[in-house]
Amino acid sequence: MILASVVALVAVAGQAQPIRQTKGSFEDKFRQLEGEDWPTPTDYRNASGAPGHRYWQQKVDYKIEAVLDEANKSISARESVTYQNNSPDALKHLWLQMDQNIFRRNSIAERTETVGDTASISVTGVRRAKRFQQWKGGYNDVKVLDASGQPLRFTVVDTMLRIDLPTPLASGASTSFSISWSNPIIETRVIGGRSGYECFTRPGDDGNCIFLGAQWFPRLAVYSDYEGWHNKTFLGDGEFTLEFGDYEVSLTVPADHVVAATGELQNPDILTAAQRDRLAQARTAREPVYVVTPAEAAAAERGKAAGTRTWRFKASNVRDFAFGSSRKFVWDAMGVKQESAEQPVVMAMSFFPKEARPLWDAYSTKAIAHTLKVYSDFSFPYPYPTAQSINGPVGGMEYPMITFNGPRPVKDRKTGQLTYTERAKYGLIGVVIHEIGHIYFPMSVNSDKRQWTWMDEGINTFLQFEAEKLWDKDYPTRRGEPKDIVDYMVSRDQVPLMTHSDSLLQFGNNGYAKPATAMVILRETVLGRELFDVAFKEYASRWRFKRPTPYDFFRTMEEVSGVDLDWFWRGWFYSTEHVDIALDKVVKARLDTRNPEVEQAWRKAQAAREPASLTTSRNTGPTVVDVDPATRDYYDEVDEFTPTVKAKKDYAKAIADMDAEEREALAVKDNFYHFSFRNIGGVVMPVPLKLDYEDGSSEKIHIPAELWRHNARTVTWQHVTPKVLKSAEVDPDWEIADADRSNNHFPRRIEPATLKVREDTPVSNRMKDMEQQVSPDSLKTRPAK
Repeated sequence: MILASVVALVAVAGQAQPIRQTKGSFEDKFRQLEGEDWPTPTDYRNASGAPGHRYWQQKVDYKIEAVLDEANKSISARESVTYQNNSPDALKHLWLQMDQNIFRRNSIAERTETVGDTASISVTGVRRAKRFQQWKGGYNDVKVLDASGQPLRFTVVDTMLRIDLPTPLASGASTSFSISWSNPIIETRVIGGRSGYECFTRPGDDGNCIFLGAQWFPRLAVYSDYEGWHNKTFLGDGEFTLEFGDYEVSLTVPADHVVAATGELQNPDILTAAQRDRLAQARTAREPVYVVTPAEAAAAERGKAAGTRTWRFKASNVRDFAFGSSRKFVWDAMGVKQESAEQPVVMAMSFFPKEARPLWDAYSTKAIAHTLKVYSDFSFPYPYPTAQSINGPVGGMEYPMITFNGPRPVKDRKTGQLTYTERAKYGLIGVVIHEIGHIYFPMSVNSDKRQWTWMDEGINTFLQFEAEKLWDKDYPTRRGEPKDIVDYMVSRDQVPLMTHSDSLLQFGNNGYAKPATAMVILRETVLGRELFDVAFKEYASRWRFKRPTPYDFFRTMEEVSGVDLDWFWRGWFYSTEHVDIALDKVVKARLDTRNPEVEQAWRKAQAAREPASLTTSRNTGPTVVDVDPATRDYYDEVDEFTPTVKAKKDYAKAIADMDAEEREALAVKDNFYHFSFRNIGGVVMPVPLKLDYEDGSSEKIHIPAELWRHNARTVTWQHVTPKVLKSAEVDPDWEIADADRSNNHFPRRIEPATLKVREDTPVSNRMKDMEQQVSPDSLKTRPAK
């Protein structure tokens, strides 16, 4: 029985048991996440953060034929799907994402939409409300057939569709089926969303439209080793993770439309001979070349040809398909060379209307090329043959090989010419970098944004920050600098980064800015560039075309860098604490030499620094000792600091009896400085410290985060130097997002501030304000004078 009990205790101890402090106030900020907060490694995902030897993921291939009805602003289509079950499980049903159903009036997303301002509503808000009353959004006329053309039973659950298979799909087997449907296309600037149409119908406009197709067809949901079916409904914020596969897509559009899409054009003869020649020239050009010129686009806008044409595209190993279509498109292109046997040349291409010129001509395609270089240096060569930027009504959105980006020039009121501001210029460059960057993360490194927004947006925003700083050293970056995240870090709207996408309170700060800043700090301050870059590149390489979880990222960064980072993940990803390190006190210490003459002289010097007795200084008359010499004796000739003869003899004997090491230690003349640090914010961090000395020199010291391992709140750190310290400063380069800089200096310094001068309120207005603060009822109850 005793042995059995011991075995049971050992078994329990071997499981992931939460560690709880029951006595004292010790808080272990360095407690390991492994086995307690992180899932146990498996054959699918091993403990190093790499895919395991039995890693698997499904494969889904699509053949789609779609027709764009420009007049009715709708799409009708049919897709044939082949689903390969690579999981070890037999599947009784398949789940598909039906994202367009979010635009149904009774969708969960629409029914749960809340209003922030209850006192007013915008014109667009009114139009949106009426639009939902008047149209039937989402997928209509849905039919699902098996490979022999027989109907398959299916159930629509909001933005998801479940197909019930006649027999379970065995592990290693595949199945084919088809779906047909139609759906109205949303007007993006009214409804919102990630695709839709925009028509130029204001006075003086040409009346033509741009159509962007995204999340437009039923797509297989993910079946993964860590969750099974990913069938949570789409609510608008949390995007999607999908399965990789091959696509063959035919898009029938108005005859004069130009189409951009995921993949490579399979029937280039749809272009004129001159356009094909220009496209070939662009492949080796150093500057973007017009494939469809502004003049050709303008002619198409005026002509509006009758009939339709079909554009055919193929894409291999992608997780989605999107397109843009318009007769307004100008198209420019430029080949980007890579040191990659897989894709030695990538065609960077932009499609935009005349309303986007001259901004897009100057920057869009060049921003694509720059992004490919920077992101490839950080991760892997760009894996696809094309990278495209499309201007339309969507501010910024990404899909394999194609992105939608919004910034445009504005019309000068005096000249009527299109021009652009500095903000628009940097806005376009930034959004192109960001969205093209998404083709790496998560379109290639296939993370799950619906669960973990930061894995997609945060990592990509970090790389965007790096790319922007390599575009222009003075680039006005919005996210990434540690100083810029401070306000959010101390706000009450903060939730942990590991929170589900649909539950975030400040989506931009939580999903983008904070994790990007964390990556910058991890690279520049915690690990250093060399360790970070090698580990990050390994993460990207390991999970290219695979599906990582946060734990795979965390483990890879630690395993490759050789640095334990559990404290960092806990503080930045699992908590809502912030960084605020105070330098409360600095003590200058010296070694006690034991020499009575030296030590008594030092004590006398310290006593001399004390102010004289206030009573003594105010007594102006002579004392007894001053006027009567007879009251003076030996003790008036010496003081308490005069060493005795015995003390001197004892010191001489002690020195004679000392060993060499002790004698050498006592001879050290350096200053021993003790720095008292206090962790006010809660997040343990390295302490960057700048020391300024009286000789005019300075020194920067990086104290690792392990400084806090025994006490996460207060620590005393020692620094030994022969120099005399004049002042000290924590985080002099503003690199750790310290929230309160007023406590970073020692001695404390006077902080600068500016007070705005407001106008005095006239007396008559003040009286009115006072009257308004008194209710009529209270006036009635006042006693009469």
